[in-house]
Amino acid sequence: MIEKLQKILRKHLGQGNESRDDEGKELQLATATLLMEVARADNRISEGERQDVRRLIEKHYGLSPELTREIASSAEHKAQHATSLYPFTRLINHACSPEEKVRIIGMLWRVTCSDGHVDKYEEYLVRKIAELLYVPHREYIRMKLEVLDEPAAESPGFSSQDGALMDQGK
Repeated sequence: MIEKLQKILRKHLGQGNESRDDEGKELQLATATLLMEVARADNRISEGERQDVRRLIEKHYGLSPELTREIASSAEHKAQHATSLYPFTRLINHACSPEEKVRIIGMLWRVTCSDGHVDKYEEYLVRKIAELLYVPHREYIRMKLEVLDEPAAESPGFSSQDGALMDQGK
């Protein structure tokens, strides 16, 4: 209720564009923070995971490399100090369509697979985030399989935490 009143006041006071810009930056940071959370779920963030987070954010939001680095750096700091996923998922739930949320789950899967294996803690965290974003289980699985079917995931060294090869038969 209070948020609606604030939006109305901003609109009538001419602060609507600034507010939308701020909301866009907050959404980018929230998404990047979730990506960093998944990257650090196995207690380490590789440089490859950092690069993938930056690449995904830059591509998804059409940002400049400089702004992307700034957001990724802030997101890594926020991920290290966050005590809950809720503030980030709440913002995404408020600002994104169901299709956009599914794309974010796909981005999370790409980060999960970027270091060459799927760690059970990373997989659990992607599932938890999907639930918090109200992404249906079938969409969660579809995105997982789509990412695992991508050529980078089919390299000979790609494996799950238990050591089984994730060969998709291609």
